[in-house]
Amino acid sequence: MKTGKTMLNSLKSTLFLFCIGGLFSLPAYPQGTVEDYNRAYSLREKYNPRHVLYSNVVPHWVENTDVFWYIRNTTRGKEYVKIDAKQSKRSALFSQEKLATLLSEQTGKHTDAYNLPLNQCHLNRQADTLRFESAGQYWAYAIKKNTLVTEGEVQPRGPQPHWMEVDDEKGRGPVTSPDGKYTAFIKNDNIYVRDVASGKEKQLSIDGTKGNYYSSYIQWSPDSKALAACRIRPAEKRYVYYVESSPADQLQPKLHKQEYAKPGDELRFKVPCIFEVESGRRLIPSTELFSHQYDLYGPTWNADSKAITFEYNERGHKVYRVLEMSATDGQVRTLIEEREEKYVNYPRIYRHYLADGKHILWSSERDNYNHLYLYDRTTGKPTHQITRGEWYVREVQYVDEQNEIIYFSANGMNKDEDPYLIHYYRIGFDGSGLTCLTPEEGMHKAWYSSDHQYLVDVYSKVDQAPVAVLRNATDGSIRMTLEQADISALVQNGWKAPEVFTAKGRDGKTDMWGLIYRPTTLDPNKKYPVIEYIYSGPGDQYVPKTFTPYNWWMTSLAELGFIVVQVDGMTTSFRSKEFEEVCYKNLKDAGLPDHIAWIKAAAEKYPYMDIDRVGIFGCSAGGQESTGAVLFHPEFYKAAYSACGCHDNRMDKIWWNELWMGYPVDESYSACSNVDNAHRLTRPLMLVVGEMDDNVDPASTMQVVNALIKAGKDFDLVVIPGARHTMGEDFGEHKRYDFFVRHLLGVTPPSWDQVRTK
Repeated sequence: MKTGKTMLNSLKSTLFLFCIGGLFSLPAYPQGTVEDYNRAYSLREKYNPRHVLYSNVVPHWVENTDVFWYIRNTTRGKEYVKIDAKQSKRSALFSQEKLATLLSEQTGKHTDAYNLPLNQCHLNRQADTLRFESAGQYWAYAIKKNTLVTEGEVQPRGPQPHWMEVDDEKGRGPVTSPDGKYTAFIKNDNIYVRDVASGKEKQLSIDGTKGNYYSSYIQWSPDSKALAACRIRPAEKRYVYYVESSPADQLQPKLHKQEYAKPGDELRFKVPCIFEVESGRRLIPSTELFSHQYDLYGPTWNADSKAITFEYNERGHKVYRVLEMSATDGQVRTLIEEREEKYVNYPRIYRHYLADGKHILWSSERDNYNHLYLYDRTTGKPTHQITRGEWYVREVQYVDEQNEIIYFSANGMNKDEDPYLIHYYRIGFDGSGLTCLTPEEGMHKAWYSSDHQYLVDVYSKVDQAPVAVLRNATDGSIRMTLEQADISALVQNGWKAPEVFTAKGRDGKTDMWGLIYRPTTLDPNKKYPVIEYIYSGPGDQYVPKTFTPYNWWMTSLAELGFIVVQVDGMTTSFRSKEFEEVCYKNLKDAGLPDHIAWIKAAAEKYPYMDIDRVGIFGCSAGGQESTGAVLFHPEFYKAAYSACGCHDNRMDKIWWNELWMGYPVDESYSACSNVDNAHRLTRPLMLVVGEMDDNVDPASTMQVVNALIKAGKDFDLVVIPGARHTMGEDFGEHKRYDFFVRHLLGVTPPSWDQVRTK
């Protein structure tokens, strides 16, 4: 209970906010109390996923068999189960008691039979030996013989290249020809071959220099008569520097350096070249069809050794080509070309080069949806469109060339359900025989057997517990039910599913889909501020669609006395190209006009949602968008918490920003910049940044800070020492709770020593 003094302070804070801003009405009941905080933090344990039994099925198919195994979560712990799909038969994978005894004997530590510490498990094809990692060792367990032997220590992995680093293609060693007669290698930036029998070396390229060298990723033709490699003209690299203020292993700070290309930076240029080994003939092509590179992928040899194929991504991403270079005369021709007014969404392209050497399966958004096409390599034209309709191909899992069948997943085909729900299908190369293999309503995830005769399907919705079934991959018929999750313990702990809510967006006709989280203590006769969690923009859709007992960003925050929401608006993916392209040169849009319309519609249905008190928070792109919400829509959003935001797209990574914001860098980058628009701030703002953020340059946040200071604006700044790309970790989460309690509820948060966070 609050003390009289604490309640008086809370009332004073509320009156103060009411008088100076006139923004909020006085709450008629206490919210944001220490009891609310403690209850909010307790939900982490009450709604822990381990309280859900018979869930989290992840099948492991044994290669080239009809057998798979998975871990079953039961009342007594983890059970290892084996399924014979052909016979629809279930059995124990092994005796867990026997293996526990053997592990205890060999490690000297007690091992619980139903909490076996097994990692990276692999069952051999005969299903009689299980290999795994445990206690720093590799082990082999002979199931029938009940013997356990160690196969050596687990070696720690060395440092991996950071994902921002561009491969210079210099590190590969000699490459042996398919016939074994030659090895090819790089010396003095040029390509050489060595005769394996005589050891004699021969120089093939003569124009390689330090500033225009040959790639060590040399590709031999299948007939061993020629090889291909790219000549690379490098560009000066940009680096971002980080000061680690509080390293664990020393007193003094550390300076870190990371490769980090940004929009507008110069990029390397690649030219694929072909060299004949015996004659020494060099084929250096004209670069006319790939002259303005963002990147060039390949080359790879065609099976007949008559040409190489490579892919060209034009700078600005308005053109994408699949090109073929003749090994006879060096001529380059176009096999496939994508050309768009705004951008070709190249990360989404699927391609499959058929073994006949004559056709390519290709995906494209050219008709406003992502669909599959069959291309004729001879003509460079599509023979036909395989899939079509107002729905979206998500992934191709397998191409059965012999039977001319494609297995794929898609969303939006069922008009009477959430358009984002993924189902699995099969279809013929000619577009006939479209069959849904997972017809039940829900978000599906499937794993196929090696021969694609069977699939394990796990499906759920945010308000429907997971179901796992084994299906026939021909017609989707269920062979056996594997598991049906039991959520009774969650329900007994007070769990309630979030609500899936739909309303029209900015255009008044397109449905926007989102979620509403409410406090367990909801009183519909009271008023609750609304907080939006945002991660929007292109590349994906972000509102959860699968069953999740505890949503880290929304569940506990709602318990403090808020209605917490999330919605996918325009600028996000998988509805249509037109729906997503609202983002182009306009990332500041972030779908916010749709979100505002959606929240207003929800408040009309639920009057306890107080849309005069709406806050917003997010991280990364969501950090940019939440700050943008209070800069560009202050009439609606009254407070924002923004973590590790890419606040200025000129400061962020090149691939994301040039794809959506375009190239060259123009005035649209400034128009979308939270730095250049910081002077607009009129609402409470808390900025959070990890000092070691290796995803978004921390300077992006600090430049907003600088602009706000120069504009004389008040704001909060939280810097997390040693943290990388983060919402704020536990400290930042507590700060976020307090921030919204203070600015939306209008009360002073309880002191931290009163709150039980664990």
